[in-house]
Amino acid sequence: MKLTFDTDQGIGTRANLGVIVLENDETLENEFRRIMDLPGVALYHTRIPMGPEIRPDTLPQMLADLPAAARLLPPALSFDVIGYACTSATSVIGPDKVAAAIRSVCPNAAVTDPLTAIIAAGRHLGVTRLGFLSPYVADVSQAMRDRLTDARFQIASFGSFEESNDQIVSRITPPSILAAARHVADAAPCDAIVISCTALRCLDVIPAIEDATGKPVLASNLALAWHMLRLAGIDDPRKGLGRLFDKG
Repeated sequence: MKLTFDTDQGIGTRANLGVIVLENDETLENEFRRIMDLPGVALYHTRIPMGPEIRPDTLPQMLADLPAAARLLPPALSFDVIGYACTSATSVIGPDKVAAAIRSVCPNAAVTDPLTAIIAAGRHLGVTRLGFLSPYVADVSQAMRDRLTDARFQIASFGSFEESNDQIVSRITPPSILAAARHVADAAPCDAIVISCTALRCLDVIPAIEDATGKPVLASNLALAWHMLRLAGIDDPRKGLGRLFDKG
């Protein structure tokens, strides 16, 4: 017996979002799942090859791999926004090249990345002096700081865990991130705290950091999710995610 059925538009009745995640990232999907839990918003992940060491010589290879990773997103969907979830590689490769590589496969999608999202979020909040917290080795951290300076932000203070292994970065505890963010905020007057790297588990301590320092937090995953939603026209209120989402 052949049964009848109906079809509809699918899950993403308001937006279809895609995100390209590093193969060794253990953090972003869990945090995005919580941030993006909104009616009619569909989120799809694909992975891109990446070794465990985050160094200037290992990051550019991802540019060549971006089209293949984007091609593994569901081909039947028309994506509103695609995010590339690597702050350090975007800083080294450049946001324009990242966007061009993704649009070579998905030409109609808006494209963003953590660096672009942090810049957009900083401008949205009207901040200029940043306390900057990074897990990276010096050369990678400097590339990110240079990009923010080029975007007319000032780096008021800086601290890094100086860890090149992304798997270890994923194991840095949220209390350690909280303590480090407080140290960066105390080092010099700043308007906001940037926490760079999609592998750092920041989501649960962002409200605590903001309460302790009195400064908004622009973490890579939080800013990327916020920017993807805003580019898709989604501005639903989201409580408990810090001042960036409080501002709308």
